[in-house]
Amino acid sequence: MSTARPDTRAVSPTPHAGTDIAEPAEAGTRPRRRRLVVNAVRFVPLVVFLGGWEVLARAGVLDPFFFGQPTRIAAQVGDWVTGGTEIGSLWTQVGVTLQEALVGFAIGVVLGIVCGIALGRVRMLADIFGPYIKVLNSIPRIVLGSIFIVWLGLGVQSKVALAMVLVFFAVFFNAFQGTREVDRNLVANARILGASKRQVTFHVVLPSALTWIIASLHVSFGFALIGAIVGEFLGAQQGLGLLISQAQGSFNPNGVFAAMVVIAVIALAAEGLITLLEKQLLSWRPPQLSGADL
Repeated sequence: MSTARPDTRAVSPTPHAGTDIAEPAEAGTRPRRRRLVVNAVRFVPLVVFLGGWEVLARAGVLDPFFFGQPTRIAAQVGDWVTGGTEIGSLWTQVGVTLQEALVGFAIGVVLGIVCGIALGRVRMLADIFGPYIKVLNSIPRIVLGSIFIVWLGLGVQSKVALAMVLVFFAVFFNAFQGTREVDRNLVANARILGASKRQVTFHVVLPSALTWIIASLHVSFGFALIGAIVGEFLGAQQGLGLLISQAQGSFNPNGVFAAMVVIAVIALAAEGLITLLEKQLLSWRPPQLSGADL
């Protein structure tokens, strides 16, 4: 008489209904929820600051004649957008300042990268030109702006020169230090494999220093804007710096703050573009630890 043998095959436990779907959904929802919370909380300090400023100005604690008023600043920006400024269209002034800043930024970045890598790679060049670069970097930028206006006049050239100098030093020191921080084992291995000095520079040193260089770009464009605006403030025929100078001369703090708002918008837009560029150029880099991973 045969007896039925129990089935001893392993039976995988049945997952709870919805587990496989709920976990990925929750994992995808969490970052979105965090972004919403961050964006919401990010505006709280701004709202508190502007609201407190407006209340204090209306209550007479802060004199609007000296400190301005947020609603009047917004009205000033609106007037410039719709009716233009005393020296022409607002977009013309923005275009002039952007042209000066972008040209100075481009020249300063190229010269800073080339000189930084060259001095970082060749010890003799660093020993010879290092003291001169330190001396030039110690000169106050306002003095350089005055010199450039004397040399190059009130046109675009003097503002481009000042913006270029400000950007150059920011990029140069990062490129120089990034070159010095390259892993010597990588350089030695490349040489053992027969790489020339040019190949080592472009395929080992430059990619390794790229993180340092990109980090300097986030600060450099702000310096380019500062150079252009300071140059216009010292002497110009157009630009946001001249707009600030005229508002200051007519005791119009709302005009000064309105120009600052326009400059802040330009700087934030440029920061976003540089961040996108960073993601493209450093896409090969492994993801960095942050937050709970640290």
